[in-house]
Amino acid sequence: MILFSIKKSFFDLWDHLLPSALINLGFIVLLAVPVSLPFPISKVSTVLAMIVLVVGLLICFVYMGIVARITRKITDYEGLEWKDFPAALREMWPQSVVLGGIYILHVILLLIALPFYANIQHVLALAAIAFLFWASVIWLLASLFFLPVRTRLDTKTGKILKKCFILFFDNTGFAIAMGIGAVVIMAGSVVTALLIPGITGLFIWLQTGLKLRLYKYDYLEENPNADRRRIPWDALLVEDRERVGKRSLKGMIFPWKE
Repeated sequence: MILFSIKKSFFDLWDHLLPSALINLGFIVLLAVPVSLPFPISKVSTVLAMIVLVVGLLICFVYMGIVARITRKITDYEGLEWKDFPAALREMWPQSVVLGGIYILHVILLLIALPFYANIQHVLALAAIAFLFWASVIWLLASLFFLPVRTRLDTKTGKILKKCFILFFDNTGFAIAMGIGAVVIMAGSVVTALLIPGITGLFIWLQTGLKLRLYKYDYLEENPNADRRRIPWDALLVEDRERVGKRSLKGMIFPWKE
């Protein structure tokens, strides 16, 4: 299932390479605000610099919510139109702001708590640091599903968070694979200055993973007595494999010659 997720994500990105680059370009422009503006502003006002940083980051998260909604259409084989952006903004901005706020608070907590416990020479302080580390890892992996879950399963923040953690604890190996894939995608994007695969490639990967993983729950709902450890992925992925098809390098670059 993971190998097919990689294949499908790659071809979904390839088939929408130009729109993906343009979407990523928009994210790069927005990201420039919290990255470049706070430092020079801090020379005038630290408070104003912090406000610019927080607002800039929240705007980036709102944009990520839009990208999450757009990439759902891509991974579901639906047509992509630029008029989808206003609808995606109206639909996704509340939960995107919440997610951004949680991330910001998480970072602030770590910046305060880690130095505090690091200065305490006690075994309980080490235990607290270990707890913060593993809690952060779990949150980061579970939160990868937040925006995709918002686009596919629920619209209420509390239920979205609950389903994210259910997905993580019920599919820990899968969540780790998604996390590794996300790191690889973003690390690879550095080479192209986040242009390709970039944020669009990241959410195509996450949307593909969630879309395919949900087949497991559809199967278990239809077969309540089935072994949860033996999911017939070959049968569940037949339709998607047919949609993706077999492609050659020549067909990818010159599809009209196939």
